[in-house]
Amino acid sequence: MNIFIKILKNIILVIIITVIIAGSNKNITSISKSFAITRPVKVGVFLIDLTDDYLSLVGQNLKDIQKENDGKVEFTLYDAKSNQAIQDKSIDKVLEEGVDLILLNIVDTEAAQTVINKIKEYNVPVILFNREPVKVDAIKSYRKALYIGTDAKEAGIIQGEMLVNAWKSNKDSIDRNGDNIMQYIMLEGERGNIEAIQRTKYSVLTIQQAGIKTEELALRFANWNTELAKNDIETLFLKYGDKIDVIIANDDSMAIGAIEALQEKGYNKGDKTKTIAVVGVDALPEVRALIEKGIMLGSVVQDPKALAEALYTVGMNLAYNKNPLEGTKYKFDDTEVSIRIPHREYISK
Repeated sequence: MNIFIKILKNIILVIIITVIIAGSNKNITSISKSFAITRPVKVGVFLIDLTDDYLSLVGQNLKDIQKENDGKVEFTLYDAKSNQAIQDKSIDKVLEEGVDLILLNIVDTEAAQTVINKIKEYNVPVILFNREPVKVDAIKSYRKALYIGTDAKEAGIIQGEMLVNAWKSNKDSIDRNGDNIMQYIMLEGERGNIEAIQRTKYSVLTIQQAGIKTEELALRFANWNTELAKNDIETLFLKYGDKIDVIIANDDSMAIGAIEALQEKGYNKGDKTKTIAVVGVDALPEVRALIEKGIMLGSVVQDPKALAEALYTVGMNLAYNKNPLEGTKYKFDDTEVSIRIPHREYISK
C-alpha cells in the first residue's frame, strides 16, 4: 500500500508540474505575440549610395511611411558608398544586433547568393530591390527572399517610343543633319548590370522596329553618375558635334549630366533649333522641370513612392510570417519571386 501511495503521489506531482509548465508556456506565447504587435518592426535598409538621386527619394518615402505608421515600423538606412565590403559589414552588424526585415539594394549583383546565404542563417526575411541579381536562383534559394523592382525592358521600350514619336511628329528637330538616320550616343549605367543592358538594348530596338535607321556614335559607361556623364558628353561633342541627334541615358542622373554638357556648348537652353533630344529614366523632379521647359525630351517614370509602398506592404507581411502578397494588389512575374512596378512615360503636355 505504501508503494502504491508513493507512486500515486509521484503521478500527481508530474501532473502538477506539467500543468504549471503548460501555463507558463501559454503566458510566454501570449507575451511574445503581444510584444510582436506592440513594438515597431525593425527594418534595415541597405542602399548602394545615399547620394543617388533616385535612391535618396526611395529612402525619404520610407521615412514618410514610418511617420504615417507611427509605432508600427522603424526604418534605418545604411549607405554602402558603392562598396560591397562596406555593405557586408553593415549587414553583419545589423544581423548580430537583431532585425526583423532587411531591404537590400545590393552593390554587387553577382554577390547576391553569398549575401542571401548569410541572411538565411539568421532566418531574417529579405527583399532585394532596384538592383536585380544576375541569377534569380539566388533569390529562389531562400523561401524568405524576393525581389521588387521594375521591368528594365519596359523602360527601354518607352524611351524608344518617345524618340519614335518625336521623329514622326517633328523629324527636322531630331534629324539635325538631314541624313534620315537617328545618330545617338548611349550613356549606359553600369557594365554588366541587367537593368542597364536591357534599357540599352530595347530603347534602340524599339526605334529600329519602327522602321527608323539608327547609328551608334558612341556608348559610354557613366555608372549612373552625373559628373561622369557630363565629362563623357563634353568629350564626345568635340568629336561628333552636329552629327549627334539623340542622347539616350539609362537614368536621369546621367541625362542631367548630358544636359549640363550641352548647355555649356550653347545647346538645350530653350531654343528648339539648338536642341538635342535627351531621354532618361526616373522622372526626377529636376528632370520634370527640364522637360516642361522643352530642354529635355522626356523620361520614364520609375516611381520612388510606389516602390517604397511595395517594400513596406510586402515587407511587413514577411516580417509577420504571412504570405508576402496577402492584402496587396501585387503579383509575382514568371520567376515566382519577383514583383514588378510598372513604368510610364513623362513628356511635356
